[in-house]
Amino acid sequence: MCRLSNILISLLNSCTLIIGLIAVLGAVHIRDHGGTDCQKVLQDPALIVGIFFIIVSLFGLIGSCCRLNSILFLYLIVMFLLILGLMAFTIFTLLVTNRGIGRVVSGTGFKEYKLGDYSHWLQNHVVNDENWIQIRSCLVDSPICPSLAEDYHEQEAEFIKQNLSPIQSGCCKPPSYCGFEFKNATFWIAPKTGPAVQDSDCTTWSNQQNILCYDCKSCKGGILANIRKEWRNFALFNSCAITVITIIYCIGCCAVRSNSSSYKYY
Repeated sequence: MCRLSNILISLLNSCTLIIGLIAVLGAVHIRDHGGTDCQKVLQDPALIVGIFFIIVSLFGLIGSCCRLNSILFLYLIVMFLLILGLMAFTIFTLLVTNRGIGRVVSGTGFKEYKLGDYSHWLQNHVVNDENWIQIRSCLVDSPICPSLAEDYHEQEAEFIKQNLSPIQSGCCKPPSYCGFEFKNATFWIAPKTGPAVQDSDCTTWSNQQNILCYDCKSCKGGILANIRKEWRNFALFNSCAITVITIIYCIGCCAVRSNSSSYKYY
């Protein structure tokens, strides 16, 4: 049992060590060879997560291969704190994403999104002015809106039937209540008398392809709708990760107990 538990800990930590090395190498590659602003946003988190994985994996490998309970104890403490952290983050994720839903637009296949429909924490900490500069840069660099314009050029009847993603609906076109005339998916003409509704999103819209509705509240609402979906999926992933890490933690406890028992025979 002593050998089996130590072998399992060694194998599992070899896998996490490889994952950590890949994350660090990816972050270093972006740092050395440049990249888009969107890629640079991921640089520091990938580096931190990669280094964390490497350090924890080395603790597990050294402790299991050398049967050093002092190192394994440290490894188990880190794993226990990680389990608590993931549980807290999962609960927090569910709490801050409990609000927010797209509003169906009559006669269309897509929904539109309002910034005020989402939790104040998401509004104040995710799409605040500082973060929005980076998010906006990612949107401009992405092919989301240009590809939409290519697919629906002078095809309004087909466009309004599409189930657009939250980002496409909120950022690539003006809100439907503005009453703009369709030319293509990212080119809309305002009425001569002005927008049907005097809303800031209607006046913010621009047909310049690097502006569009990237500064609209509807775009921020679309981003939060996308984040809400991803965070809820991530909460499910976290639940699975907590289960796996708990199993690893239990195996580590078995390894420590087995190592202690084996020393008594010497």
